[in-house]
Amino acid sequence: MFRAVPELFCRTKSTLTGGDADGNRLGLGCQTQKFFAVSKTNDKAEKGNIMSDKPDSTKMTIVLVHGGFVDGSGWEEVYKILKKDGYTVSVVQNPTISLTDDVAVTKRVLATNSGPVILVGHSYGGAVITEAGNDPKVAGLVYITAFALDNGESVSALIKDPPPGAPVPPILPPQDGFLFLDKAKFASSFAADVDVEKAAFMADSQVPWGVEALSGTITEAAWRTRASWYLVATEDKMIPPPAQHFMSKRAGSTVVEVKASHAVYESHPQDVAALIEKAAQGAARK
Repeated sequence: MFRAVPELFCRTKSTLTGGDADGNRLGLGCQTQKFFAVSKTNDKAEKGNIMSDKPDSTKMTIVLVHGGFVDGSGWEEVYKILKKDGYTVSVVQNPTISLTDDVAVTKRVLATNSGPVILVGHSYGGAVITEAGNDPKVAGLVYITAFALDNGESVSALIKDPPPGAPVPPILPPQDGFLFLDKAKFASSFAADVDVEKAAFMADSQVPWGVEALSGTITEAAWRTRASWYLVATEDKMIPPPAQHFMSKRAGSTVVEVKASHAVYESHPQDVAALIEKAAQGAARK
């Protein structure tokens, strides 16, 4: 197990009875009308302006941010559902070398989109959207079993000192400042409910995750000023459910649970897309 980036989320205190907004470390597994204005011209009805008390959430752009060890291609099925439902979607390809760089890359993608954005992050991507989400275009945040960090926190500061029995991701010792998961244990820890062949491909095509990315700290947590939604994957072996619940509660997120692994965006794309659309609808009403 990688010692410089220790295991999983506990406070330095021996127990965790709840959370606060002061950047304390948590413990993974510790606590946790429709009026259609129609005009007729030359006897043909032409559709005019549509006035409705229900906002058009598809005017929201969806920006998807991947986590560590993988790239943006994992969002493909979620992307297809959202596109079919009328949304404009962008997928960020972060290098996952440093949090600063990943936030910058995400902001470049935000800059290419006009209008309000729903920013979605999976796993480490949650840290990225927590910082990048302060962009004025961002109307809401969606965390998919992700790190919803607070001010001054980093992933590495949170993933340490696990309580007995808590799952420990099979992270190998760093190589030149980058991390990989043990290929033999990738499926069971990251993608247990993903097709066997796909999980094997994911293991063999891992993207090196920079140690510097894990140590990057949040300067201003966007969930403090933005509405947020959180999908808890109840079978996650990378970020245990109690920690997910702790972070989502602290952020005041609207929560849904899905019985799925860490790779829920791959195994349950319909559920993930449904929450994203719910967030877009909710943000459009504000």
